[in-house]
Amino acid sequence: MLLLILAGEAVFILPFVLPRIFRPTVLEVFQLSNVELGALFSTYGVVAFFSYLFGGSIADKYQPKYLISVALMLTAAGGLVLATIPDFWTLQLLYGYWGFTTIFLFWAAMLKATRVTGGKNRQGLAFGLLDGGRGLVAAGFGSLGIFVFTFFVVDRVATSVENQADSFQYVVLTFSAVIAAVGILVAIFLKSTTRAEEVQVTQWKELITNFKTVIKIKAVWLLMVIILCAYVGYKITDVFSLYANDVLKYDEVESAKVGTYLLYIRPFVGVGVGLLADKTKTSLMMIIGFLLSLLGCALFASGIIEEGLETLFIISILVTATGVYAFRTLYYAALQEGHIPLIMTGTAIGLISLVGYTPDIFMGPLIGYFLDGWPGELGHQYVFIMCGVFMIIGAIASLSFWKVTQNTRVQ
Repeated sequence: MLLLILAGEAVFILPFVLPRIFRPTVLEVFQLSNVELGALFSTYGVVAFFSYLFGGSIADKYQPKYLISVALMLTAAGGLVLATIPDFWTLQLLYGYWGFTTIFLFWAAMLKATRVTGGKNRQGLAFGLLDGGRGLVAAGFGSLGIFVFTFFVVDRVATSVENQADSFQYVVLTFSAVIAAVGILVAIFLKSTTRAEEVQVTQWKELITNFKTVIKIKAVWLLMVIILCAYVGYKITDVFSLYANDVLKYDEVESAKVGTYLLYIRPFVGVGVGLLADKTKTSLMMIIGFLLSLLGCALFASGIIEEGLETLFIISILVTATGVYAFRTLYYAALQEGHIPLIMTGTAIGLISLVGYTPDIFMGPLIGYFLDGWPGELGHQYVFIMCGVFMIIGAIASLSFWKVTQNTRVQ
C-alpha cells in the first residue's frame, strides 16, 4: 500500500502538481497564457481519453507492478525534456506523451491493485489511504519543490525570468530523479499477491466479455457522471495559487505555498472520509462532498474574498478542498457499492474514466478563457460559478447512485 501511495502521486508530479503549485512561475518561465497552459492539459486529456479505455483492459490482463514501474520510468524521462524549458509546441508533444505513460500503463493498474488490497469490507479505507497518502506525498513533494526553488532564487523581491527558469529547472530535475527512483522501488519491492493473480483474465476474449457485461451496469454510467463532476472540482484547485497571486497579491513563493498547504488537507480528509464510508455508505459521503464543494465555490464566486481577507480565503479553501478530496477518495471505493465484479475492475475503470476524466480535455482551456478574458477577480468568479453548476449535477448523480445500488446484492 505504501508503494502504491508513493507511486500514485509521483507519476503526476511533473504534468500536474508542479503547474498547480508553481502556476504563476510556470506561466512566466514558459511564456504561456492561461489558455495555452490549458491547451497543454487538453493535449494530455485527448491522449488520456483513449488510454483510459485500452489501459483498463491491459490492467485486467497483466500484473500491476510491471505496468506501474515502466510508467514511472518513462514519465521521469519526460522530465528531462521539461527541464530544457522547451517551446509551446514541444510542450504539447510532451504532455501527449505523459497522457500515455501516466494513464495507459499506470492508472487502472494502480486502482485495481488498491481494490484488491481493500477486500470486500475495507474499500473506503483502502482508497482513503491511497488518496490521503497521495495528498501527503504531494504536499511533501511540494515543500521539497519550494525549498529547491527558493534555494536557487537570487532575490525574491526582484526575481528575473532567467533566475526563475534556472531555479525551476533544478526543481524539475530533482523530481525526475525521485520519480525514477520510485519506479525502481516498485520493480523491486511491489509483490504480486495470490488474490491479485486470481482476478487477472487469462484469455483476450474474456476482455470483450467483460466489456459487454460492464457497459450494462447502471452504476457504471452514474459513476461516469459523478467522476466527471468531481474531477471538475479537482481541476479548480489548480487556480488557488493563482487566485492568491491575482487577487490577494501574494508573490510567487507565497502563492506556491498556498498550493502546497492545500495538499496537507488531503491525507486527513482521505482517511477520515474513507473510514466513515465503510461505516455508512460511500454514496452518502459523496453527496456530502459535493455539497461542501458547492458551498466553497459559492464563497469564491460571491466576490467577498479580497486582499486583506486572508482568514476568509483560508476558510473557503478548506471548505472547497474538503469536499473535493472527499469524493476523490470515494468514487472508486464506490465500485464495491456499485456491485461491479472484481475481475472486471480494470475494464470498468477504463470505461468510467473515458467519460469521467474528459475535464482533462475541456477544463484547462475553459479556465484559461475566463481568467484571460476577465483578468483579476472577475475571471476567478466565473470559474467558480461554473464549478458550482457541476457540483449540483454531481450531488444529483450521487443521490441517484444511492437509489440504484441500495437494494442490489454485492457481487
